[in-house]
Amino acid sequence: MLSNFDILERLRPIELSEMDAIRLMNRIDTKYLTDLRTLQLILEDVAESGYSAFEINGKRINEYRSMYYDTPTLDMYLDHHNRRLVRQKLRTRCYVTTQQTFLELKSKNNHGRTKKKRLEVSSEQYDMLRLKDEPIAGWLDERMKYERESMSPSLETVFSRITLVNPEKTERSTIDFDLQFRNVRKGTSAEMGDLVIIEVKQDGNLPSRLREILLESRVKPVRISKYCIGTAMTDNEIKSGRFKQKLIYINKLKTQI
Repeated sequence: MLSNFDILERLRPIELSEMDAIRLMNRIDTKYLTDLRTLQLILEDVAESGYSAFEINGKRINEYRSMYYDTPTLDMYLDHHNRRLVRQKLRTRCYVTTQQTFLELKSKNNHGRTKKKRLEVSSEQYDMLRLKDEPIAGWLDERMKYERESMSPSLETVFSRITLVNPEKTERSTIDFDLQFRNVRKGTSAEMGDLVIIEVKQDGNLPSRLREILLESRVKPVRISKYCIGTAMTDNEIKSGRFKQKLIYINKLKTQI
């Protein structure tokens, strides 16, 4: 298990107060898919390159829970599946270590940039948003293109995360593993085994030592959405043709481990 990797202790800790300066709420994201065994080798190079690891309450591996909301006909999912360049995703996210919960709206424009806005909410609203109450109602009406009243829980994702920051503090990267999906509407579940999703987040196309390390490790970029893949893996009736090759690739990687 990754929690036993001593390599994490070699990374300099970076705390929440330092992270605020590199939140990268308007950014370009590049994702990669690999496995825990390869990740251990990647982290060896990351440590030698001077990266820091986000630490909270003494922990460098933290659990996250996200509840995605969508319309009754899953319009947010289908916008992504149907290659709409301008699209949105709505979720609540619970940071299990601190028990903070946020309502988050991710908007992607036709230039490939992702902009995230968030509003802190009570932990009780994680899976049951009171959409008629302020300030949630006004916050969503100002930012979301969908009808607020149509949104309801769709898919829950649970995973563990390591967050890395480069020495120049111009890049923030996340490493997600132990990924589990629960389809709220279908009552079905799926998981990704020992597979790992790495996401490099930058304000621009700046040099990145981590991206170089991934290339050297033969880990190639891949377009993958946890919400979309999780939905496709847990709903055999949903339109998923565009994700078919990714699902095949995921299953192939799982069998090779």
